[in-house]
Amino acid sequence: MRETARLLQIENLLDRKPSQLSGGQRQRVAIGRALVRNPQVFLFDEPLSNLDAKLRMEMRTELKRLHQMLKTTVVYVTHDQIEAMTLATRIAVMRDGRIEQLGTPEEIYDRPATLYVAGFVGSPPMNILDAEVADNALKVTGSQETLPLPANPKGTVPAGRRVKIGIRPEALRLASADTPGVRIKAHVEVMELTGPELVTTAKLGEQTITACLPHAFWRRIEAAFLLR
Repeated sequence: MRETARLLQIENLLDRKPSQLSGGQRQRVAIGRALVRNPQVFLFDEPLSNLDAKLRMEMRTELKRLHQMLKTTVVYVTHDQIEAMTLATRIAVMRDGRIEQLGTPEEIYDRPATLYVAGFVGSPPMNILDAEVADNALKVTGSQETLPLPANPKGTVPAGRRVKIGIRPEALRLASADTPGVRIKAHVEVMELTGPELVTTAKLGEQTITACLPHAFWRRIEAAFLLR
């Protein structure tokens, strides 16, 4: 019990009554009560939701370490995609009581099965643009920009078909005049410096696109984005 209390940073709370604990402290006590029983299956329903950001990150790391050490099955419910991506070996993305996709974190992120999963998993979320097939290219709706049509293993996509283009923000980088690759011209509207990166929101014709750029580019107003 003492080891569990030390792990959860509640050693100084063991003599207190529940009414004397904060919401976050009660949540840590609840996790501790589950850990000391050594069950065959853990059922966690958003166990870190009431913790502050620093403690949430520390507890996430400890839960990952415990899972690797105990080799016990954990069913973990969360609305926090970072928790899901970092803790899970398999993720079930649910919507309105139905499973949208079941897979590993890599499969969920790299190959989303539905538009809902594509737009939900990722921070910032994936850019989903309306487009139309035209002359072996994709014309972005509401703009003059076109992208090459990727190979379709099921056959040729007929011209005129309306489609969705999914582009991760981190797949875009700022292009210089001589940089080779597929260019997307956009007008930057909002820049948010998070520290290591610059989250940039731009207008691509009538649609909005988000890119994660190095923070050194925060003074740029016009940008040509390059698909990696």
